[in-house]
Amino acid sequence: MASRSVQLSAVLLTLGLCVLVGAQKPSPCQCSRIAAHNRTNCGFPGITPDTCFGRGCCFDSKIRNIPWCFRPLPKQELEECVMDVSVRKNCGYPGISPQECAARKCCFSDTIVNVPWCFFPISVEDCSY
Repeated sequence: MASRSVQLSAVLLTLGLCVLVGAQKPSPCQCSRIAAHNRTNCGFPGITPDTCFGRGCCFDSKIRNIPWCFRPLPKQELEECVMDVSVRKNCGYPGISPQECAARKCCFSDTIVNVPWCFFPISVEDCSY
């Protein structure tokens, strides 16, 4: 019985370590560019920044009555392309290809309908935790 308990503990410890290694702190742009009203809760009351980041989430406690630990914006190929969809400025036309968009030195993401898929990049200077 004791060996089973040891084996189970070893498996649980290994799984826990895999989860911790798999979680990655989001980039500053993924966190600072999401509109406060679009935050999706990723934590619980009293969560610490380290625990939140350990879950792969963003942490910002500056604004009251909204989630402080929240899901990040989707990762993009370039940090200049990470932004809330509400701030995208159109750089193309309906049906533009990713190649034509790139030739215009713009960002391309076709994962969300009814927003510009080809859009101007923005500076990463304003991105911070």
